[in-house]
Amino acid sequence: MNIIVVMLDSLRPDHLGCYGNPWVKTPNIDAFAKESIVFERAYAEGMPTLPVRTALFTGRYTLMRRGWQRLEPEDVPLAEVLWDSGYSTALISDTYHMHKPAMAYERGFDYVKWIRGQEADPYIVDPNIRVDLSKWSPKNYLTDHDRNVFTQYLKNTAHWKSEEDHFIAQVVKESIKWLEEQVARGREDKIFLWLDSFDPHEPWDPPQEYYELYAPDYSDLPIIQPSIGGRDGGFVKHFTLPEVQHIRAQYAGEVTLVDKWMGVFFDKVKELGLWENSLVVLISDHGEPLGEHSIIRKVRPWPYEELSRIVFIVKPPEELGAKPRKIKTFVQTVDLAPTIVDLLKLPEKRSRWTVKPQYEGVSLLPVILGEKDDIRDYAIAGHYGRSWSIRTEKYSLYLWPRQMTPYTFGTRYIREQEKVEPELYVVNRSYIPPKPKDWTLGDQPETENIFKEERAVARELELKLRRELIKIL
Repeated sequence: MNIIVVMLDSLRPDHLGCYGNPWVKTPNIDAFAKESIVFERAYAEGMPTLPVRTALFTGRYTLMRRGWQRLEPEDVPLAEVLWDSGYSTALISDTYHMHKPAMAYERGFDYVKWIRGQEADPYIVDPNIRVDLSKWSPKNYLTDHDRNVFTQYLKNTAHWKSEEDHFIAQVVKESIKWLEEQVARGREDKIFLWLDSFDPHEPWDPPQEYYELYAPDYSDLPIIQPSIGGRDGGFVKHFTLPEVQHIRAQYAGEVTLVDKWMGVFFDKVKELGLWENSLVVLISDHGEPLGEHSIIRKVRPWPYEELSRIVFIVKPPEELGAKPRKIKTFVQTVDLAPTIVDLLKLPEKRSRWTVKPQYEGVSLLPVILGEKDDIRDYAIAGHYGRSWSIRTEKYSLYLWPRQMTPYTFGTRYIREQEKVEPELYVVNRSYIPPKPKDWTLGDQPETENIFKEERAVARELELKLRRELIKIL
């Protein structure tokens, strides 16, 4: 059996047809979902990028233990579990945060390929390469820091000539190349590929034809990396409504670009004869605020629905006989690794170097097989030292521990912006964002804080949340 995990950074479920969106064009992921188990209540627990990958790799919670940091030596990532199980393993990614010095997310993989140049990656350092900022809205760089980040990205991508130069295309093509090499060597079983795409993370710069699918009435210069620096960086008050609608259209275009290349990848896996014998997982690490709760991008540690809810779709191998369906039980990022290990039924002792993971997540295999429908009736989410939340089918509760730890996205502690009062919402589970041209401030699945009116509900949820957090201290 083969294991293929596709990570799509910052992909919001509510921008996929298979999760109910009628206007974002995602035919390839939607087709994939029709063969799969779609988890409709999936959430990241400790965010953002690196803590989520730690949870995915290790099956252990991060929310109460660590923020933005490397894998620790005592961590047992999934690739190391498969290291002495006869698997050929590969990590192919453009997520440069994983590639930064000392991060160690490549541990256990036989083959690693980093595609350089995303965001502020110091990839192109040639001082002779010039960029013309006059082609771009100043809203991409309202501070010196944002200007440096944006300039670096423009240098990194100055050589692009076509769609195939975009990062999602590069990651897919490198992944296909590795799979083709495996098959050419006679290996069609025991392949483990982790394809980790930073797209549709910002900068949102899809080819023009993708943007035009969703373009609102906007005629100013492009905003592809909304500025987040300064005391109020990333707040919608810096942007006009047409600018926010334009940004949302850029994101939607990026999602459709990613979907196009997912189709290329899935078609090649089928062509190589690997599809039927593979568990294929498509997952995102978190979503993305696009004006909801008055912010754009992950500028504050606020784990509202638009950020904490994730895509989680599992296509089982044919031999399991599992039927495609949509599942509403709550699942979390820590459940991925134990599900894979449970499915493979690995011997407990494989070599004298065998590592034994201590999973805190639960295997989703019984749900995949249709043996049970429920795993949890709630999910937790937050940012280390800064925010805690719990959601049930009806409610979401937010608490703010105010430990003054650095926000793991990198934004400093700003006392005036820190939330203090608890928040309780009724979650609109049927919410789908409108087209960019129709979006207005306040369009979001959680709208009215009812904490004061529903204190009994809040107390019950807080007790449940704190009991869960104590377990994972």
